[in-house]
Amino acid sequence: MTPPKMKKLEKPHEHQRLYKLSHQVLCITSINFQRQSLIGFVELTLFPTKSDLRWIRINCKQSRVYRIRINDQFECAFQYNDPTLDVCPGENKIRNIDTFSAAHMAAVKSVDPGYGNGEISVRIPSEASHLVQEGKALRVSVEFSLEKPQGGIHFVVPECEGTFAERGVHVFTYGHENSSRLWFPCIDSYADPCTWKMEFTVDSNMIAVSCGDLVETVYTSDMRKKTFHYNLTTPTSAPKIALAVGPFEIFVDPQMHEVTHFCLPHLLPLLKQCTNFLHEAFEFYEELLSSRYPYSCYKQVFVAEAYVDADPYATMTILSVNLLHSKHIIDEAYLSRTIMAKAVAEQFFGCFIAMHTWADSWLPKGISAYLAGQYNKKAFGNNEYRFSVHKQLKEVTAYEQEAGGIILDPSGCDNVPFHFPVTNLHTMSPKYAEMLRAKSHLVIRMLEDRIGRELLLQVFNKLLSLASSAAQQKVTSNMWHNMLLSTNSFQKAIFIVTGKDIKTFLEQWVRQGGHAKFHGTFVFNRKRNTVELEIKQTDTQSLGIKKYVGPLTVTIQELDGTFKHNLQIEENATKHDITCHSKSRRNKKKKIPLCTGEEVDMDLSAMDADSPVLWIRIDPDMLLLRQVIFIQPDYQWQYQLRYERDVTSQIEAIEALCKFPTAQTRLALTDTIENEHCFYRVRCAAAFCLRQVANHMVSTWAGPPAMMAIFRKMFGSHSCPHIIRQNNFSNFQHYFLQKTIPVAMAGLRTIHGICAPEVMKFLFDLFKYNENSKNKFSDNYYRTALIEALGETVTPVVSVLAQAGQPITVESLSADTKLILEEITRCLNLEKLLPCYKYTITVGCLKAIRKLQKMGHLPNISALFREYAQYGLFIDVRLAALEALVDYTTVDGNADDLSFLLDIVENDPVPRVRLALLLMLTQNPPFSRRDDSPFNTEELAERLWKLMSSALSHDSRLRCAVVDLYYVLYGKSKPSCLPGPDANRSSLSMVLSLKEKKAKFQEPAAPEDDFFSMKLEQGNIVSGVELLAEAALTATERLDTQVILLQDAEHIKTEEEAVVTTQSLEPLDTEIIQVEQEEVYIGVDEQPPQHEPQHEPQHEPQHEPQHEPPAEPEAEPLEVVEPLHNEPEVAAHSDVEHMEVEAEEPEVVPLQPQTSAQPQQREASHSSAESGPVATPVVPIQPADINYSDDSQSKSLPGLAGASSHHQPTGFDSSMFKMGTPLPEISQPQAVHADVSAPAAPYPSPVVPVGVFSLSVTPSTSLGGVSSATGGEADDAGGSVSVSSKVHKDKKKKKKKDKKHKHKHKHRSHDRLLEKERFYSSGGSTNQSPAPFGGGASSSPQHEII
Repeated sequence: MTPPKMKKLEKPHEHQRLYKLSHQVLCITSINFQRQSLIGFVELTLFPTKSDLRWIRINCKQSRVYRIRINDQFECAFQYNDPTLDVCPGENKIRNIDTFSAAHMAAVKSVDPGYGNGEISVRIPSEASHLVQEGKALRVSVEFSLEKPQGGIHFVVPECEGTFAERGVHVFTYGHENSSRLWFPCIDSYADPCTWKMEFTVDSNMIAVSCGDLVETVYTSDMRKKTFHYNLTTPTSAPKIALAVGPFEIFVDPQMHEVTHFCLPHLLPLLKQCTNFLHEAFEFYEELLSSRYPYSCYKQVFVAEAYVDADPYATMTILSVNLLHSKHIIDEAYLSRTIMAKAVAEQFFGCFIAMHTWADSWLPKGISAYLAGQYNKKAFGNNEYRFSVHKQLKEVTAYEQEAGGIILDPSGCDNVPFHFPVTNLHTMSPKYAEMLRAKSHLVIRMLEDRIGRELLLQVFNKLLSLASSAAQQKVTSNMWHNMLLSTNSFQKAIFIVTGKDIKTFLEQWVRQGGHAKFHGTFVFNRKRNTVELEIKQTDTQSLGIKKYVGPLTVTIQELDGTFKHNLQIEENATKHDITCHSKSRRNKKKKIPLCTGEEVDMDLSAMDADSPVLWIRIDPDMLLLRQVIFIQPDYQWQYQLRYERDVTSQIEAIEALCKFPTAQTRLALTDTIENEHCFYRVRCAAAFCLRQVANHMVSTWAGPPAMMAIFRKMFGSHSCPHIIRQNNFSNFQHYFLQKTIPVAMAGLRTIHGICAPEVMKFLFDLFKYNENSKNKFSDNYYRTALIEALGETVTPVVSVLAQAGQPITVESLSADTKLILEEITRCLNLEKLLPCYKYTITVGCLKAIRKLQKMGHLPNISALFREYAQYGLFIDVRLAALEALVDYTTVDGNADDLSFLLDIVENDPVPRVRLALLLMLTQNPPFSRRDDSPFNTEELAERLWKLMSSALSHDSRLRCAVVDLYYVLYGKSKPSCLPGPDANRSSLSMVLSLKEKKAKFQEPAAPEDDFFSMKLEQGNIVSGVELLAEAALTATERLDTQVILLQDAEHIKTEEEAVVTTQSLEPLDTEIIQVEQEEVYIGVDEQPPQHEPQHEPQHEPQHEPQHEPPAEPEAEPLEVVEPLHNEPEVAAHSDVEHMEVEAEEPEVVPLQPQTSAQPQQREASHSSAESGPVATPVVPIQPADINYSDDSQSKSLPGLAGASSHHQPTGFDSSMFKMGTPLPEISQPQAVHADVSAPAAPYPSPVVPVGVFSLSVTPSTSLGGVSSATGGEADDAGGSVSVSSKVHKDKKKKKKKDKKHKHKHKHRSHDRLLEKERFYSSGGSTNQSPAPFGGGASSSPQHEII
């Protein structure tokens, strides 16, 4: 790979700062959970460093700013400009990734405080200029409010009975990197630390947890409110300030009183269980670094709907409540302890010592990961540590070969191979950021080898001691820069401590991307007794791979011991003659010493009699970023697996032995699985490898199926081996094997390619005889593994019915499939009565059902997964359902299914779910860029572009994830589905050049695909007359549509209000740009500007800086939705829109939204975040006798005539195609209270009996597809539509036929409705899962909510 060009860039903070931040006061005076709002003010103390200071830039998003004053006496004019709200504004038709990336980077840079920029520019009044001249402190106070935030701060308000405290209502801040500007005005930069004083006024039954020491808590006179006062005397940057408010229970760590834990009500027993180890982590880090913990206290707050598992801030970490577990859970304990220990390590490097610029982010990330790895080595053992490093190394190399080399310090790099800028953490892909963190850890490990572990720890100690002494100084001492870590300062610190210059190392591994790739082969020379080792680097021009020059370690295990050789790699292909220390042994029996010092007996009959070499390893300690492909005979891999004591070596041997299906390989793998001294992960990997070997050897395999004898020997009853013993998980190695072997065996296949009957009987016996009553550990993960094993046994259906395209019935199912279906249904129904920890059984069942669908055993419908994907259910269940939906959409879905997924991306209240869904879509896209797919529509491209450009300005991770999806679908070029230049426009366009202050004509760009040449290139002989006629017809249709649009007065009015048409936009664009160029001041007597730069006020009302008295902010001006009289059929959910706009589906019944009821409904309900779905209580899936067919599957009907709401489901169809009546998940505080080891059941519905298998399947409407507004009209049992709506529909059809509105125009009008409902409320859909109602106005969900 050619290295990227190096160029000198202007680094942030290189320019002279005009002022220094020394102190900040943050005061939140009111938090309203019902309206999801807060009111507060901040005061920043700045010291001018230059006498020509005229402007102060402050970061602030989403907030309303009422007034800004200096030193409490000088009122300041200010202006607001945030280009990130709309990255590509206006009707810019260049819809390619490169254009967006350039605009995105420019927008982010324009508000980056590292360059002295910010969203708010405050003009220092002339009366205060003498303060600047004298260099006196400026106290800049900002009064602000925040209502219904879209990001940065998350309100969790469960919809249930009781007071706020009983319901577990709470709020917490979150954000990707420096996102504090989303909830309070600040200088949002890591390089601007300051001391803090914070005050938070909350209800008397709430607790406010924030950074620093709690000084006092003061109650108001009426005892209804109390104020928490926090002081943080250690200089800390704004991104590391956080807040959590809720009815928390408090637990002071009994081992370390400085550590306090907070959790939601009823979770205290779990909290005590999960955090009892934490003092060990503190002691370990302090001893390792020879330095005290840098702060005076530490707090852990566990919240629901957390953004990430752990979000570390100064003196506190906000963690997900899902990390809590009881002492009966095994699997989660590893994960929880790893995450909490890592968060403590980030207190040292990440919070106390922060990055200086974005280019230096790899240092705190890598050092904290290195420290956490050292703790994991101590807590879980060296094998676990090496296994995790090996896994990280494989992930990083695989990503680099797929996407390109990760550059840790991109400050001097240009021409990177990515579709996004890598110089800022807010523009890079979430996957890239994750891999950058992993690679940072690996590079710090490499550095440990270069300079030695002890010296590296001394360097860390030096950095901490410098920062500690700087923290004691005042800002005027100019010492606070020692609390910032950059690549250059790190290089200097290493030189001071060790005397070694690591400049070459940094250039090779930090400032360049890529890794080495080695191909190794060897030949043993008998005469010279040498190993002729050849190492090649053949792929150095490939993506993500670079040529390596430097030392390389090779170890050779010989008969007389292990010998290490250091080779020098200089060329792309190098040969090395390595002299062996041993002679071949003939007829000599002698123990062979291993690298650990132990001596073992080996059976040497398989090896070459003349060679003393047992096996060879390249870079055994993973000290390089590399991929190694080494070729040696199978017997050497077998020796390496049996006798090498390093887990990474054994894993490599297992991966290699998959290609050698022989009896000797079978024996080596079997011995490994049975070997009690072998690491459990190696034994589990050997089980899966043995499955592959057995499947390759199926024709010659002798004896019972692979691993069955091993399992019965280890876990079977002594008197009756086919009956399993009672569960006893006290031996964790056996527990993980007991989980893994059934899954591995389920993949065994006979010579006919199906699962063997003995294996099926074996698995059903495991279910039948599973007994956990006397086990002190939960068996939920084990039972989940058994369900996964059932899914693994399924093979593609082979039947005449399936080939003929007939519907699947119970008679067409094989006996094994019926048994699998029965077992899955039983487990799914039992889960509703006796829920297990994290609903792992439900997750396993959903995955197995999707497998049955893909293999053709079940009707391929998405109704079940849509039910389980709704908000209110446990997040793991939702993600499993969404994963199945993504797979279903890719394989068999239609536009409605993809629209349903994108609605979740746009509106779901939980940001973590939205991000996870985007990553799933990127991993398994509905189509690829060269795919001629029905999904590839102009509407989809516009929808994704709108998401990227303007809809996700509050969360850069979500925005960049959409960019990834857009790139996967369309590549770097403009989507092929988008139209070329408009035929109706003039060939010349006028451009207003603001720099030159004159207008000029622009020549038309040549269209990419000319109409005539495209036709002629197809090889058909078409006459010129026909071509002209076709072109004229196309142009006429376009022209006709445009003319009709202009004739429609109602549409003109609404277009001017929200999204202007392309023709009317040109003069308006000019006006907006002119306003941007002028300096607009909002002073004491001035009003806010009418045109807000870079975005339209009606879309983002909370971003407008207002000059108002600081009172409780009023209700959102967009609360009342103006009905669109011209399009009454547009419902509140985009699924319905998609059904209506397709002309070829005339039978779809339009829904009449009762707009008068919507404002009341939105005001009465409260979502947990701004981005939830529009309030639409979901009508349950009602079973009806509808024959399953492709036609019924492809349409999502709002009402199914004749569907009985009182039909009692029986048999499998209840769980396969209808979820019963899942009730909402009780809010997380109460969730785990029901059972110490499990959250409370989200679906307390009656168990569905397993009996008659009725396969009359109802294709469900999508969630939210039925507007709540129709609730009062749905008085027929099947939700049939009233006569008046049918008559109205006929009129609308006729009107549509006459006018021929374009699809794009429909989409725009629907967008207007969604824009007006942006400040939605999730209402019933958040915490009320589908529940049957008998019909009539009194029993409708609409009536209940209002």
